[in-house]
Amino acid sequence: MSVKYKDYYELLDVDRKASQEEISKAFKKLARKYHPDLNPGDDTAEAKFKEANEAYEVLKDPEKRKKYDALGHNWQAGQDFQPPPGYENMHFNFNSAGGGFGGGAGAGGFSDFFEFIFGGAGAAGGRQGRASGGGFEDMFGRAGFAGGTGFTGGGQSRGQDVEAKLDLTLEEAYRGGTKSLSLSEAGGGAKTLSVNIPKGIKPGQRIRLANQGSPGFGGGSTGDLYLKVNILPHNRFKLEDANIVVDLPLAPWEAATGATVRVPTLDGMVDLKVPAGMCSGQKLRLRGKGLGSGAKQGDLFIRMMVKVPKAETDEVKELWAKLADATGFNPRSF
Repeated sequence: MSVKYKDYYELLDVDRKASQEEISKAFKKLARKYHPDLNPGDDTAEAKFKEANEAYEVLKDPEKRKKYDALGHNWQAGQDFQPPPGYENMHFNFNSAGGGFGGGAGAGGFSDFFEFIFGGAGAAGGRQGRASGGGFEDMFGRAGFAGGTGFTGGGQSRGQDVEAKLDLTLEEAYRGGTKSLSLSEAGGGAKTLSVNIPKGIKPGQRIRLANQGSPGFGGGSTGDLYLKVNILPHNRFKLEDANIVVDLPLAPWEAATGATVRVPTLDGMVDLKVPAGMCSGQKLRLRGKGLGSGAKQGDLFIRMMVKVPKAETDEVKELWAKLADATGFNPRSF
């Protein structure tokens, strides 16, 4: 028995020495281009999508890729192919998690070449694979299709969960509340979403929006959209994990004798009592004024920054000299 040879590298448009990352990127590019949900009624696009899916199903797995490469590289796509002795008895398990878009394609989901070389295991099981990564890298103007639906034995699959970056100001993260977002979609157009921002949310945390991901295939349910929080730099406050740091300028006499000064916080200005003898770099803490919630809520740290005025007149220089004599202070007395 002979079948038509398939050049999986050619189908993904990658070199035979391509890395796993290059193969994955090539597959995702083709999936975004030819996915049936983005090309309704286009049989040619669906056929190309299935071919790319089959190629990725083999090349993404080092063991299967090695067996495929052992067939040799002198074959041409479409050429009649007669496998070497023993290949008809080889079978592979395609039920591992984290597969591509076509895990469990159902009988006939892969080509005769695939099934003859690797056995029928790939066409059984009806699992619903998910591919990680993909689009929606920047939801503010560059949102895109993330791929990831997987054909099942019944021709139906759930849409891919996708992730987008959600930029928040520090004030928005600290206070929480409702935020309106305009999300560009891969097929063109845009939609507006109302997002509930939990109070005190931290960078890297995610907000789930159910049924706002990629559409399902064949009537399958829509995936979810996950918004990964990114907090924008602030011109006054610095974020350190869940804690917030703000610099407080002090005059030398305030640092030396102590003072009550106004300090900015994310809740507005507050009065802070500065103990005598504070030095630059030392910190005071206001508990519960950082990000997070409950027992894990961070604090606000006020970092002292002693500012020294210039001695621009003889009178000021004389006063500093008297102060030095009166205190006998030596900052380098190690």
